[in-house]
Amino acid sequence: MVFEKIQEIIADQLEAEAAEITEDKNLMKDLEADSLDAVEIITAIEEEYDIEIPEEAAEEFTTVGSIVEYVEKLIAEK
Repeated sequence: MVFEKIQEIIADQLEAEAAEITEDKNLMKDLEADSLDAVEIITAIEEEYDIEIPEEAAEEFTTVGSIVEYVEKLIAEK
């Protein structure tokens, strides 16, 4: 569920096919997101789930899966 929503957010932001976005994809290297894209993706995720992702945590994200894992953890703590 969380993966599918994040996949949709990333696809919308990067104007990519959702099927191309898998948990093992690297946002910058594989999906060619730039730093502005990354910030906008994180902001959209924060708004979607009513959570706050600290900048230090966001800088550690390497793959789509790492974002999903972090968001799932935050949701579980709510």
